[in-house]
Amino acid sequence: MSSWRRDFASGLIVLTPVLVILLVLNYLYSRIVDLPVIRRLDEPLGFVVAVVVFVMLVLSIGYLMRTTVGRLFETYLDGAMNRVPLIRVLYNASKLAVETAVSGTDDLQKPVKVEPWQGMRMTAFKTGKTTTDGRVVLFMPTAPNITTGFVMEVEPENISEVDESVEEALTRVLSAGFGEEERTAPIDIDARTED
Repeated sequence: MSSWRRDFASGLIVLTPVLVILLVLNYLYSRIVDLPVIRRLDEPLGFVVAVVVFVMLVLSIGYLMRTTVGRLFETYLDGAMNRVPLIRVLYNASKLAVETAVSGTDDLQKPVKVEPWQGMRMTAFKTGKTTTDGRVVLFMPTAPNITTGFVMEVEPENISEVDESVEEALTRVLSAGFGEEERTAPIDIDARTED
């Protein structure tokens, strides 16, 4: 893939979730402002009431998601969104962007490589937990839906440390490998001068 295409794809991976989130927030806010009760209020008071209603709506949905009905709804919504090819990528990227912005990436300690078969490496993340027999607990997300994955218990000597951030590794997994940055090998230059 040429560099301009890779740069364009990387820019889309970053911008698209942000634009989707802003469009959804704008749509919700405009629906709230159009409510008859809020429309009749004067401008500064109407804005404050609209923001309060919006915050209450978000809190109510967040509380609902902690219940069994909310979890079932979220599972159904995730399943429905992940069946549509383009929507799947936008939905998962937006969900990841919001989850990362709200909770950060503190739960995923460090990206590592695991070699489950000879010659094949997979990206996983340390969770900061270990089992009673000393194995390291890793989370290996699936691509491009990183909200699902596998929890693995691996011997420490079977884990390869990598020199990348959690965000870089998540971008690679989320983009199904298309967001991979091209790394160039250092060039050795012989600076000796001949007499």
